[in-house]
Amino acid sequence: MVFSSTLFLFYFLPFFLLVYHVVPKSLKNWVIFFFSILFYTWGAPVFIFILLGTSFLDFLLVRIIHRTHQVRKKKVLLIISVTINLGLLAYFKYSNFFIENANALLNGFGFKEVSWATVIMPIGISFFTFESITYTVDVYRGKHAPLRSLKDYFVYLLAFPKLIAGPIVRFQEIADEVTERTENIDEKLIGFFRFCIGLAKKVLIANMMAKQVQAVFWSDFNQLDATTAWIGMFAYTMQIYFDFSGYSDMAIGLGKMIGFHFPENFNSPYSSKSITEFWRRWHMTLGNFMRDYLYIPLGGNRVSSKARLYFNLGLVFILSGFWHGASWNFIIWGAYHGLFLILDRIFLAKLLGRLGAFVAIPFTFLVVMVGWIIFCIEDLNGMGIYLQKLIDFDSVCLVNVFPSFWPIAILAIFFSFIYAFPIGKKMQDFVFARNTYSLTGYFGFLFLSLVLFALSVSSIVSSGFNPFIYFRF
Repeated sequence: MVFSSTLFLFYFLPFFLLVYHVVPKSLKNWVIFFFSILFYTWGAPVFIFILLGTSFLDFLLVRIIHRTHQVRKKKVLLIISVTINLGLLAYFKYSNFFIENANALLNGFGFKEVSWATVIMPIGISFFTFESITYTVDVYRGKHAPLRSLKDYFVYLLAFPKLIAGPIVRFQEIADEVTERTENIDEKLIGFFRFCIGLAKKVLIANMMAKQVQAVFWSDFNQLDATTAWIGMFAYTMQIYFDFSGYSDMAIGLGKMIGFHFPENFNSPYSSKSITEFWRRWHMTLGNFMRDYLYIPLGGNRVSSKARLYFNLGLVFILSGFWHGASWNFIIWGAYHGLFLILDRIFLAKLLGRLGAFVAIPFTFLVVMVGWIIFCIEDLNGMGIYLQKLIDFDSVCLVNVFPSFWPIAILAIFFSFIYAFPIGKKMQDFVFARNTYSLTGYFGFLFLSLVLFALSVSSIVSSGFNPFIYFRF
């Protein structure tokens, strides 16, 4: 079940909100737990037992960690908990990748391949694993006491608004809200506004871009001309941003409706003036996780040499790429961004700063777009052909553009770059940063939200085209 489906919008969500607001406060977490299980089970009934089983084991281990005063014993228990979570992720997400590459290597040396039944990956396992690790590590570091109730722990870990698509919510960020939330009508209305904005970004922009992406990326790359290749690259760049950020907006909005404050996940990343700035604005919860739980433990910026600093940056982004998917293209994509982060440290950020925003923003956007080609195309040979076609200006134009592509593309460009200007920053603060509005403001946002909701639902029902990009992650 996905947020942008009619099943969720007309059946699951209204019924959940009705039950949630009717029951007494003492039962609200039970309602979230029950509906979250139903939400996940709808698409992956077998895997829910794995998630519940490993979550129960984690819950017990972390309680023991909190009660233990022996440093060595706490470290051992921490290692066991993290190993279980990473082991689960490794098996379901990466075992096929490792076996396939091992078999290719064995084939190359003339040995018999390893027989292996393909493992199906549970949806959302990457987000689930990272949040399990943050719970263990935050309690181990003494940032917050563990939750007393297993039901409350399941609510933190499995709450359906953030279960399959993020943002990655660290335990310390919402630990108190799991057990004691303050809810008011202002937050609920703002949550509804935010949900409708996210739904519109996903359905009205990302889905339209996805149609063009399919038309280009499902074709024979050898037959592409440069114009078609650039349009496909642009379309995927916009699809992945408005899809990811739209889902994050919907999750944040749903959270607000029930008293949770999930962290922001995107901050107009395409208006960045360097790749370093881009990663402060793109998938911010992942960036923060990698910084606090990997980069800093490796030494971060406080290392003895620049070589070690560059090694840390490269390693973190290679692993970040691998987190996105079990394929070589994701590793290459992580290394690609790691390289530009290192170049920023050496000279590039200073150079772009001197050249100014009108050079820095287009340059950074171009680097990001080329990176999305690496991210999108798993076949390395196909990736090479596509990248070559971007500069093959001698071929004949064969582009087939959907009639509504250009108006939506202009809209996507507007909302991607308007925040680089002062007026855009004011718009962003007014829409996303305020906690309350005047009565006129509420009526205005309510009207706009209902219009966006109606247009989104109309698009879903009429087209039936509603791709779910997170199946890869």
